[in-house]
Amino acid sequence: MAHRNDPDVITRLLSTPGRWAVVGLSTNSARAAYGVARYVQSLGHTIVPVHPLAETVHDAPGVAALADVEGPVDVVDVFVNSSLAGDVVDQAIAIGAKAVWLQLGVVDEAAAERARAAGLDLVMDACPAIEGPRRGL
Repeated sequence: MAHRNDPDVITRLLSTPGRWAVVGLSTNSARAAYGVARYVQSLGHTIVPVHPLAETVHDAPGVAALADVEGPVDVVDVFVNSSLAGDVVDQAIAIGAKAVWLQLGVVDEAAAERARAAGLDLVMDACPAIEGPRRGL
């Protein structure tokens, strides 16, 4: 059975200011993560770039791994290949994130089930920069 995103969860995650750990975000402005992270910031969220190079992006200092994020994380925004997403979801569960957002084209049903079973809100195969404007954000 294909995952269906809950529109209320999408609206709440986008409209309630929070702290988003953006996995795969780097200074490469040609990558989707770069523009989407800027959009997420424009909604009032704080971003934490998570990338092995731990680069500062959009004036936000980066960390090399989710485990390196200090303090609470509301949403883990996943910009990695679907084959790597399950590990990121497991890390999100381990750090106590409240939600996981798997970007457009990122699908892992087993990881989604683990996130739901752990009590996390989940959005899969969707983009905040597309979903936000649909909701007037």
